[in-house]
Formats: sequence, C-alpha cells, structure tokens
Amino acid sequence: MEVPFARLTEHLNKGLRNLYVVCGDEPLQAMEAQDAIRQVARTQGVSEREVIVASGNDFDWRILAQQTASLGLFADRKLIELQVPTGKPGKEGSQALQDWAEQLTDDAVIGLVVLPALDSTQRKSGWVNALMQNGTWIAVDPIARQALPAWIAQRMARHGQRVAEGEVGAQTLAFFADRVEGNLLAAHQELEKLALLHPAGELSLEAVEQSVLNVARYDVFQLRESVWTGRCTRVQRMIDGLQGEGVAAVLVHYTLADDVRALNRLKQAVDSGQALAMALREQRIWGVRERLFQRVLPQLSSAVLRQWLLMAHQVDGVIKGLRNPYWPHEPWAALSDWAQRMTRVCQNDWNDGAYPSRLP
Repeated sequence: MEVPFARLTEHLNKGLRNLYVVCGDEPLQAMEAQDAIRQVARTQGVSEREVIVASGNDFDWRILAQQTASLGLFADRKLIELQVPTGKPGKEGSQALQDWAEQLTDDAVIGLVVLPALDSTQRKSGWVNALMQNGTWIAVDPIARQALPAWIAQRMARHGQRVAEGEVGAQTLAFFADRVEGNLLAAHQELEKLALLHPAGELSLEAVEQSVLNVARYDVFQLRESVWTGRCTRVQRMIDGLQGEGVAAVLVHYTLADDVRALNRLKQAVDSGQALAMALREQRIWGVRERLFQRVLPQLSSAVLRQWLLMAHQVDGVIKGLRNPYWPHEPWAALSDWAQRMTRVCQNDWNDGAYPSRLP
C-alpha cells in the first residue's frame, strides 16, 4: 500500500499498521515521516524502540528475527527500525526481509524500514514487493522546482505567516524557491528563521530577500532539463551553483554533450523516415529525457545539431586546457556560453528571461 507523504498524517490518524517503509533521498521528508510514525507509536503504547543498521555484506540478518522475537522486560510492544543505507540487502537479506514482512502480523511488533531511493530494477525485486504488499510504503522524493513555491507557502502558514496576494506574492515565493531549491533541510531552517525574525502575518518581499540565504543545491540532470526547455536565467544560476559546489566541469560537459549526441542520432533516424517513438526506444531514451527530446527535436535542424557537436568538441578542449579563439579560456565560462547558446535556441513563450552571451 502506497501513501503519499502529504497524506501520511491523515493515514496515521486512522490507526497504526504493522509495517512502514520510508523510501527516498529527500532527508527532511524522510526524517519527518519517521518522526510521525514514532510519535503515533508512542501514543499507542509502543514504548520500546530498537534500531538496526544493515550495512555491509557481513551483516548478520538473523539479528532481525531475534529482535522481533524478543520483547523487553517492561514493554509489551516494540518498534523495530531497520535501516538499509545501500538499498541492496543481498541474497540473504532479501529472503530475510520477505520472511519478516510476511511474519509481522502481531501487534506486539511494529516494523519501520528506511531505504534510499531505489532504481527500477530494485523496485521489481521480491523483497520490495513483499514490503509493499504487507506494509505501508511512503516515498520521499525531492520536490520539483515548480511545486516548491506552494510547499513554501504551506510551511509558512504553519507559523501563521503568508506572502502578499497576486504578482508580488508570487515573486516572493519564487525568490525563496530559487534560494533553497534542492535543499529542503535548509529551506526548513530558513522558514524557522523567518518565524523567529518576523511576527505572524504578511511577509514582504524585502523581508524575505534580507533574511533568506542562498542555499540552493543543483545537479547536472536538472541543468539538462533547463537547457532543453529554454530557461536561460535558470541555466546560468544552475551553472554558477554547480561550480560553487565543486562539481567537475567535465561531468557537466559530458551530460550535455551526451544529450547532443543522442539528439543528433535521433534527428538522423527521423530524417531517414523512422518514427520518433521507435527511434527513442532504440536509443534507450525514456522518462524525463524522452519527454524533453520529444519537445525539442522538432525545433532543431541537422545543421544546428552538427554545430552543437562541434561546439561540444571545442569546449571539451577548453576544459582540458587547450586554447581556442572562439571560446573563453576559463572552463566554466566556456561551458556557460555553450549551454546558453543551446538554451536560446530552445526558448519558448514561457522562458524566464534571456541571458546575454559573452561572445559578440
């Protein structure tokens, strides 16, 4: 049984189940989900708590069965928290988890399993199916940028605070979201700080600008999405953020260059008469990347893609220390120019602003 994180409190109010699984890489929501389960367990008389960390190939999975079978001297109900940091329990652990999930039918033991985000292959495994069928599965995934302003407004309301209505309020939430994207723990801290600095009521844009630190965290996959949806301002902000976080320039280049090569192969396939859907399948492109390519490919000519491939080669040389008269000598500046050139081609009506090129 899957329960969205946003509805977990409502679900817990209906009663405590025997098994819960918190799965995902968003630390704030993972902690809040675990805390909510522990709190309800305490209110329902579960006074003993045992934490088991299954890390490493040498972990003895018999511990799980032993702890389940034994209760403390002063408690008749027990919460067992099992943390699997790698998400890969191995053959012995897989069988132990399946057996454990199927045996947790006695109210004396409540199970809580904490997992990182799992890939598609892991989610099809027998132990994951056993956990999902016998327990309550709570996914804690990162919040997308477009959903972040609403999340911030909801959290503000917990402190009795709000932003202005209309365009000013939207600008305030957008500014806040840009500063904390990809870092909900820091976003939570900034919201707590606002609650300490300002009384309940309406928060002005100026108050938020003066209080909220720039603690956003980005990854190269978010950059890819911004480039192919034509958001120039966001692309520059993300490149600056990735550089500031110490991400290797070669990794950023590889991600974008890999997309350009894939787009070029798709263009050749479509020009030769192959349906785009079939070409995408043959190139093993799916998910978010598939949707992005379906949108952007019709806008691109073969000549543009060949030019981008040449640019990728030239920028790769700059990153490796070669001088090129057509590009800035600094690797991140060259990356920025290349990314912005491609982004401007992909611009559309909802683009969030143009970025002037460093080149004439």
